[in-house]
Amino acid sequence: MPPDANGSAPPAGTALLAVKIDNVGAARPQTGLEDADIVYAEQVEGGLSRLMAVFGSKSPDVVGPVRSARETDLELLRQFDRPTLAYSGAQSALRPLIDAAPLRAVPPPGESGGAYFRSGGKPAPHNLYLRPEKLGRPTPGTNAGAAAGFRFAAAVPAGGRPETARTVRFPSARFGFDWSAAQRRWLVSMDGNAAVTAGGTRLAAATVVVQYVDVQASRFHDKFGSTSPLTRTVGSGRAVVLRDGRAYDAQWSRPGAGGGTSFTADGQPLPFAPGQVWVVFAKK
Repeated sequence: MPPDANGSAPPAGTALLAVKIDNVGAARPQTGLEDADIVYAEQVEGGLSRLMAVFGSKSPDVVGPVRSARETDLELLRQFDRPTLAYSGAQSALRPLIDAAPLRAVPPPGESGGAYFRSGGKPAPHNLYLRPEKLGRPTPGTNAGAAAGFRFAAAVPAGGRPETARTVRFPSARFGFDWSAAQRRWLVSMDGNAAVTAGGTRLAAATVVVQYVDVQASRFHDKFGSTSPLTRTVGSGRAVVLRDGRAYDAQWSRPGAGGGTSFTADGQPLPFAPGQVWVVFAKK
């Protein structure tokens, strides 16, 4: 199903698949990211980054490498209607929150029905992959961007300014986006290297959102004692939206956890270009 032009939510009861994706050098190139409707980039321990890929329009044969969930994911995913969350595991203190969240949590082995497997191409823990079709609840063809409240339109919005490159930095990671007029896409780089699919094709987004949010210390720590960052995606704030070789200064708003996120410029809804959306959560 193509994205709804007015960004309305999908029919009640539709299910989307969200997969937590590893994003350190040893995990790249990732598999299946090119089929996601939305790729979220969030900060984790040590200032590193991790991805959340949300699938609806397409369901790839394989996705990964799959890594562990964080508290940030639970607030972020509440804007979808009971999505399936695939992840490698979580620390024991976080598991009750995952169990109580309005989503279908499917870590291995649990109820995953053999959906996960280890690949010999990468070292552990960067070699856990998912076969979505084995989860027993395939995605129905609903665009995750529409479910998140995004609006889409092929026509280029008025305003903005020409921009062909943008870099977003985390303490120990960075994302680059370079406009390709030939592809009409933003070519993705991670940590200074071109980001490619498992087949060697460059990852490219139709729209890139740099969303400025509160990033604070959570109550959780990793096994090395580092505090897990908590990214707050409910509220409002500043954003920069990149589409069609232009940058738009925007405002984002998500008044409640159960609702989607809207983007406006000069008080008017700001439509995204049809296609994949990357959202990078940058600290205010």
